[in-house]
Amino acid sequence: MASDPNVERASSGWSIVRKVSPYLWPPGEGWVKRRVVAALVMLVLAKLIAVSTPFLYKAAVDALAPDTVTPAWALGAGAIALTVVYGLARTLNIGFQQLQNVIFARVGQRALRRLASETFTHMHQLSLRYHITRKTGGLSRIIERGVKGVDFLLRFLLFSIGPLILELLLICVILWIAFDIRYMAIVLVTIAAYVGFTFRVTEWRVRIRRQMNEQDTDANQKAIDSLLNFETVKYFGAERREAARYDGAMALYEQAALKTSYSLGFLNFGQAVLITAGLVAVMVLAATGVQSGELTVGDFVMVNAYMIQITMPLNFLGTVYREIRQALVDMGEMFGLLDQPSEVQDRPDAVPLRVPKGRIELRDVRFGYDPARPILRGLTLTVAAGESVAIVGPSGAGKSTISRLLFRFYDVDGGAILIDGQDVRAVTQESLHAQIGVVPQDTVLFNDTIRYNIAYGRPEASFAEVAEAARAAKIDAFIASLPEGYETAVGERGLKLSGGEKQRVGIARTVLKDPPILILDEATSALDSETEQDIQTELRAMSRGRSVLMIAHRLSTVIDADRIVVLENGQIVEEGTHDDLLARSGRYASLWHRQQSEDAA
Repeated sequence: MASDPNVERASSGWSIVRKVSPYLWPPGEGWVKRRVVAALVMLVLAKLIAVSTPFLYKAAVDALAPDTVTPAWALGAGAIALTVVYGLARTLNIGFQQLQNVIFARVGQRALRRLASETFTHMHQLSLRYHITRKTGGLSRIIERGVKGVDFLLRFLLFSIGPLILELLLICVILWIAFDIRYMAIVLVTIAAYVGFTFRVTEWRVRIRRQMNEQDTDANQKAIDSLLNFETVKYFGAERREAARYDGAMALYEQAALKTSYSLGFLNFGQAVLITAGLVAVMVLAATGVQSGELTVGDFVMVNAYMIQITMPLNFLGTVYREIRQALVDMGEMFGLLDQPSEVQDRPDAVPLRVPKGRIELRDVRFGYDPARPILRGLTLTVAAGESVAIVGPSGAGKSTISRLLFRFYDVDGGAILIDGQDVRAVTQESLHAQIGVVPQDTVLFNDTIRYNIAYGRPEASFAEVAEAARAAKIDAFIASLPEGYETAVGERGLKLSGGEKQRVGIARTVLKDPPILILDEATSALDSETEQDIQTELRAMSRGRSVLMIAHRLSTVIDADRIVVLENGQIVEEGTHDDLLARSGRYASLWHRQQSEDAA
């Protein structure tokens, strides 16, 4: 039997509500619970006053009308006094509502902050495989909408739906007792028709809104992607092309937004027709009673007041339900991110990594990003403590994959990677990352100061230590020449600095981190020859006393390595020193002579 999609949506909605509810009633945080209870008390008081005020209105009207019997409870009070009391009651009603909002505000903001923080933290715990395929702009928009949805759901689910139902029930009971069951029956039929119509049309609108969200996310992603690649757009004169792509995405968003607006007009008109029909039916019934002498003019006014009082929350119900359904859609996307499993996780019994020496072992390592396309095929390699080993070979041989596996961005499919005899899968990721320093091919900097970017290697470092790391990376003179020195902003992704300057900042922060194991992943391949030679000198100085794994495409950068390993098709085909490998006239020698010819051309 096919599953009902409406049931699936409801189940999904309730599951989201269950995920949000702990933020309203967290264990061990009494202040949150006290605020929730106090807010609910304020709300109940406001509703009780709200359903009582029409009686004051009726009494004031009856006191003004000639030949009308004043209710026993209002005897002795004139029309003016009753009107003043009526005004005070309305003021108290509004006051309790606002007090409820004030009391609950801290609870809502706390929930917002915690959920946003948990989502952000979870994003950093997801695997490299996930982040390679994600879309930054779309992801940020999903999180933004989801967090706002949580705030709305917490506030309106607690203080709108339940209290609204309570208020409607109280009004129905009052109409039954004060008048007769016909009044209550008309109100109940009106409410049922209104709610049914609203929910049905809203479900249709939610589907349209979901499409609008998808187009909004797509347009935002295209905009951010284009702006991040501003230079590339300029290089290829693609401004109009990018504008056309963005406009195309916005055109689809416009279509969905128009459907949303049109459907809202239909919903509002249908709601107005149903409410007006119920209001007219009750008022005709009350007018008939006044004409027959069974009811007073005050009763007629009171019935009208109650119907208006019903109209307002019912209109609000349509808005609240619509927004709650949309909030559930937005939150569903965000909780989908939170439910995304982390591919690489610490074992329950994981222990901190200890690196007394820095010996690295790869034992029969097998790995592939796609099971159908293996990259490493039973690779065995040892880097002795304090040894520098270079891994070279053609593109796609698996060079950078080794560094990613060592850093445990991925887990091996077979075999093991050990550091000083400890399997990297058996230690905590935090301790593993703390013991390994990486200088990548393209150092990406944060949009902050030079000092912040160098200190990223060790945030608690003093300014003197930051300056010493800059001296070791031979960038101190450049920093001193800047008007703002270490407080100079580097721009988004470090675009205000040259490639060589960015690499030196990257080296400085790795020097500051002072790890026993160092990975140089084609650290100079993107630089010009002169800058490359300068930075190579700094890298050699930084490598002393550390176990170093050098991933290189340009062989001239690794001739001083203690050992060079030639990788091809995920396996070692040669290894030895630079001179030894040249003397063998094998694969390395072939690569060397080819690169020398290319450089000479």
